[in-house]
Amino acid sequence: MTVHGYSPSTAPDARGPWRAPVADGPLHASVTVPGSKSLTNRELVLSALAESPSRLTSPLHSDDSARMIDALRALGVGIELEPGAGSFGDDIVVTPTWPLRGDTVVDGGQAGTVMRFVAGLGGFARGDVTVTAHESALHRPMGAMITALRDVGVDIDDGGRWALPFIVRGHGHTRGGEVTIDASASSQFVSGLLLAAPRFDVGLHLHHSGERLPSIPHIDMTVESLAHRGVHVERPAPGEWIVPAGPVRGKEVAIEPDLSNAAPFLAAAMIAGGSVSVSGWPAHSTQPGAMLTDILAFMGAKVVRRGGALTVTAGAGIQGIDLDLSAAGELTPTVFALAAFADGPSTLHGIGHIRGHETDRIAALVGELRGLGGEAHELPDGIRIVPRPLTGGTWHAHHDHRMATTGAIIGLAVPGVEVDDIGTTAKTMPEFPQLWQAMLDDGTAGALSAETMQAS
Repeated sequence: MTVHGYSPSTAPDARGPWRAPVADGPLHASVTVPGSKSLTNRELVLSALAESPSRLTSPLHSDDSARMIDALRALGVGIELEPGAGSFGDDIVVTPTWPLRGDTVVDGGQAGTVMRFVAGLGGFARGDVTVTAHESALHRPMGAMITALRDVGVDIDDGGRWALPFIVRGHGHTRGGEVTIDASASSQFVSGLLLAAPRFDVGLHLHHSGERLPSIPHIDMTVESLAHRGVHVERPAPGEWIVPAGPVRGKEVAIEPDLSNAAPFLAAAMIAGGSVSVSGWPAHSTQPGAMLTDILAFMGAKVVRRGGALTVTAGAGIQGIDLDLSAAGELTPTVFALAAFADGPSTLHGIGHIRGHETDRIAALVGELRGLGGEAHELPDGIRIVPRPLTGGTWHAHHDHRMATTGAIIGLAVPGVEVDDIGTTAKTMPEFPQLWQAMLDDGTAGALSAETMQAS
């Protein structure tokens, strides 16, 4: 497998059924995972808006990041891949242009960050920018984003659908100002506006009006990324942000490992026994995956960070939990898989917004577990899981990378689980099947390098 300079067109064809390997004993593995998708795509956007070139080191190369690169190139931004020291591919060098180029089409595929973030950039183009997505993603919420962008002066023609596809009629600049948005459906609405705000004529004063705001760590990540580039975001009150108009610095940015993509590997130790370490775990991170240290310990694991690695060791068993995951909804599929093997029922709540992800994750998780003989129930804002003996069968990925990895976790302890499309993991981690098998095959082979996988 060629990881160096990965692109979807050069990746192996991993589409189709995949028999999840069963763990035949306790694990003792060290795993290195690729860079954070959320950070990679935020830094690509900020690099495109910067006043000078930027270099992203150890970035993620996946379907989602490739979509963002293609989108920015379509807007006239210069993006080149250059050899770097990362284990999973080239560095990314971004040369900004201003104003952005119009009369173009941006296809976000299934990447929510592309469709939400690039929509905010469309007003900076001279000419029309058509924003669309894969047919399986056209359902994803966009109405609140369209309304907010219109309020800050972006000219959008959505044909009255309040959804993708739509046309941004760019005039080379965006006015900005004060705007209120209900971001209950996705924190990406807030992040998309904050990322574009320094380039607005008068900056941005943003208010969130909804009853709740999911995935707050992702907004913190956006604010921190802006701060590292010289843009100070004020927070006068919860759900309120003020971004001044001003320059965005070009700089070299090292991308952290994707902590949410590390979640299945860490969970594997709790299912199979033994321990799994993930290298490069940051001492401080705004990624929602940083919450894994507390969540997995709460569920009965021993969690230790030492020497830059996080190690999870299985305890006496997996404990059932009552857990609010509103701040880290993307961890729900992994926690759900663990809960299926717990010593008692679990309730996960605060996650109603994950119905609007790649699929309705609540319905999909419940349906797939029931298909293997398990018991789970949909709640208005969550899921209740009652552990039951499971049997093998088909686990449907629903075009969702986190659904696919959940099937792999369950398959560690249940013979005969077959994920119908493991290739969906290419959305954020194209190396997943190889890394997963290596974790099981050899206690040290989990730390696969690009060179190792090129030979596989």
